[in-house]
Amino acid sequence: MKLQPQPRFYLFLLIAFIATVSSSPLDPKQLKAIKILTTTKDPCNNNNNHSSSTTITCDDASPFRHITSLSFTNCSLSLPSKALKPLSKSLHSLSFLNCPSLSPPKHLPISLHSFSAVSSFHRHGLSGVYLARLVNLTNLSIISVPISASGLYVILGNMPNITSLTISSSNLPGKIPKAFHSNLTYIDLSNNVLRGSLRPSITLLSNLKSLNLSRNSLSGEIPDNIGDLTFLTNFSLASNRFSGPVPGSVSSLLELTHLDLSGNQLNGVVPSFFSGMKSLKHLNLADNSLHGVLPFNESFITKLEFFQVRGNSGLCYNHTVLSWKLNLGIAPCDKYGLPLSSSPPQKEEDSTSEEEEEDYDDDGGDGDSKKEEKHGSNKIVLGVAIGLSSLVFLIVFLILLAKWEITRPLG
Repeated sequence: MKLQPQPRFYLFLLIAFIATVSSSPLDPKQLKAIKILTTTKDPCNNNNNHSSSTTITCDDASPFRHITSLSFTNCSLSLPSKALKPLSKSLHSLSFLNCPSLSPPKHLPISLHSFSAVSSFHRHGLSGVYLARLVNLTNLSIISVPISASGLYVILGNMPNITSLTISSSNLPGKIPKAFHSNLTYIDLSNNVLRGSLRPSITLLSNLKSLNLSRNSLSGEIPDNIGDLTFLTNFSLASNRFSGPVPGSVSSLLELTHLDLSGNQLNGVVPSFFSGMKSLKHLNLADNSLHGVLPFNESFITKLEFFQVRGNSGLCYNHTVLSWKLNLGIAPCDKYGLPLSSSPPQKEEDSTSEEEEEDYDDDGGDGDSKKEEKHGSNKIVLGVAIGLSSLVFLIVFLILLAKWEITRPLG
């Protein structure tokens, strides 16, 4: 005998289905606070919020959901100082993109794990003390936002969990701190006004994968132990004032794909170990004071996605190994391993005068014909002058002879 399913079984399935497809409502306090930012009935459902400049993400808690992430883009709104207070316990991520006229919230939730501001808060900027309150941050990203702080440590001192740090194009002053929190894997402090040296203690960040300190006023030598950052994939010190040679320990950075040391005052020879770094794709050594023979072959240079060595006046390439078609921006070497000049200095004046003469020529044969015409005209003038002188002499002679005949006594 076949058993028929009971009605209660169907009811149970229906309830389970409804529970899986429906979500709990947003916390009433948070809903009231967020209404000033969005007019949608369900702020957690971004599918109904395409035209809004506010993106909201919520958790799946019950009986009420809570907002975990807020993102503002192209802001035209005014953010009340108390709007974020009801979100303080649940909000983990807050970002502002292209909100230049907006003032930063007076009180940021201490619960934040991620804070991002890009091209925003141009009227007031951000202070180091303001950011230092975010003690639970793991990610801080400030780009093209003015920052007022005496140094970087004021901001980072109380952020022990920070793993990703970006403060770029923010006019950040001061020096590189003596120590960073050891969890950092990503550092971008590019395009600021940082000064001083890069301390050897930077190598204590054993998990660091990216270090960008380009476009600052840093000086001194690159630490000899920089090769201890064995997980480093991106390393840029471009457009600073670093001097000295490229450290040999760079050869230990086997994961490195991007290296930019351009626009410094580095000297010495270009290390040959670069050709043995299998992961390297981008190598920029331009605009330094490097010298000697470039130690690379054509296969290494062509496998790179980007290679630049121009602007090193003492650097040259072996023309038997590398073709001029590579357009390296440096001269070929002479037999002594020195850059070969395009023309010897002592012949510059001669070549210049010859070029000036050629500039007056219409074609290859006109120069000679014009010279001959010039010499011929000179001969004619000289002949006429001699002829006229002879004629004058003859006339004077005849006059004197006539006078002599008149005055001679008749006999």
